[in-house]
Amino acid sequence: MLSKEIQNKVQNLWDRLWSSGFSNPIAAIEQISYLLFMKRLENFNFSVDDNYKWSNYSKLKNDKELVGRVKNVFQFIKTELSKEDEPFAKAMSNASFDIDNPNLLRNAIEFIDSIYEDIDNEIKNKNQHFHDIQGDVYEHLLKHTSEAGKNGQFRTPRHIIHMMAELLDPDLDGKILDLASGSGGFLVGAYQYLITKYSKSVKPDDDGLMKGTDGAKLTKNQRKKLEEETFYGFDIDRTMVRIGVMNLMMHGISKPHIVYLDSLSTAYEKWEAKRLSVTLDLNDKKSIANPALQGQFKYILANPPFTGKINSPGVSENLDRIYPPVYEDKEETKRKKQTVQSELLFLERMVYMLEEEGRAAVIVPEGVLFSSGKAHQAVREILMTDCNLDGVISMPSGVFQPYTGVKTSILLFTKRKWKNGSDKPQNTEVWFYGMDSDGYTLDSNRKRLKESPLPNVIDHWKSKTQENQSDRKLIHFSIPFEEIKDNGFELNFNLYKDFVYEPQEFEPSENILRKIAELELEINQGLEELRTF
Repeated sequence: MLSKEIQNKVQNLWDRLWSSGFSNPIAAIEQISYLLFMKRLENFNFSVDDNYKWSNYSKLKNDKELVGRVKNVFQFIKTELSKEDEPFAKAMSNASFDIDNPNLLRNAIEFIDSIYEDIDNEIKNKNQHFHDIQGDVYEHLLKHTSEAGKNGQFRTPRHIIHMMAELLDPDLDGKILDLASGSGGFLVGAYQYLITKYSKSVKPDDDGLMKGTDGAKLTKNQRKKLEEETFYGFDIDRTMVRIGVMNLMMHGISKPHIVYLDSLSTAYEKWEAKRLSVTLDLNDKKSIANPALQGQFKYILANPPFTGKINSPGVSENLDRIYPPVYEDKEETKRKKQTVQSELLFLERMVYMLEEEGRAAVIVPEGVLFSSGKAHQAVREILMTDCNLDGVISMPSGVFQPYTGVKTSILLFTKRKWKNGSDKPQNTEVWFYGMDSDGYTLDSNRKRLKESPLPNVIDHWKSKTQENQSDRKLIHFSIPFEEIKDNGFELNFNLYKDFVYEPQEFEPSENILRKIAELELEINQGLEELRTF
């Protein structure tokens, strides 16, 4: 956890930009990200020319020279450094450095230098790891972007991300994806979980979840693979791509693969084909449906935006199971506009992207679980036939307060390994868990409570095969596949839960009426006394 001194300096840096006209939180974070990257440039790239080293220009006294030098460094990052396969530089193709005020620039540089001095002191005096503190600094900045985003996006609380990472339990055996990655919080959470998993020293954090920071059990090759080949993300907002890349790098992931593209469109197939050196003809349905483009990720962690409705022409031809396409011509070359719901398409896309026996943990709005529409039923059926739906964790309303009170659940599923000629579902039952708290108040204040229920969720999840799961009066139980199928694949926790209502005894109605009459008499007597006073 950041010291109060560092938190105050981060806040002062933010306030300084805000008071100078950067009132859009995303724009402010973007400019700070550029400066942070410039600060760390000589550490990322030791061969960089002296002219581009922060240590050589950050103390310049002449205002014009300082602004000019910083803009030259920025241009160098955009043009020259991006050619060297540097992740953040590659994401800056259309970026602009907008701090023209020399006083503001000098103040920002001084704040950043002071923050890093404090980080060095924390490392020396408290034996903390550099990337942990640096990552916490950036996450503290990101809190300012937690306002309701575009397209129904909300920043997922950190403790929920960490719980989901532990439920998913990723390892070093494949790529980890967030297909709507935003600021990269889920990928950071997965990275921190893996560092903990391979640490010699672990201890519970403030939410009762285990955390380690040394990663001492990782071999040199494993660490290199983890930091350079493991983490992937897609986003439709260039600014969020840059912020996401910076967030992962600040936490120690040297080469995050965060890409600007719409993961629901054929832009994904195009990107995958290029990465795999597969020939792709976007005008040929068979080419787009090439099986080689499927199943490229071992793990998916996500909270896709709840945008509601989008137009279908931009949707990939491979996403045609829950919303069968309708065409304007017999040749089926021009797709008609259909109104489709993105949260359903994201689930279909996840099944497409997962490799066989790959696993996913995803947050969905509650309507996905019980709506009776054909598309909703279809996506639930896919999750229970193409996959094993391992668990449904119902979260309380208020987890995303103060930005929205929408009720959500976590789905945990594993893509099936198909057997020849087998069309029978592997799901025999689905495990349900009902959370009535996430360890914080469920109002707009979101204050931490004394007890955190998150470790209990994880403990019950890990022991679900050993515990009795037939008692539906408990907060966790399992439901047979056939029963769920008979209910239109409905996955609403409350549908299957046996609620126990304790009988309450009330006084006889004549006693209550008598007491009311006595109270009324007392009131009238009191009023009479007031009149004669």
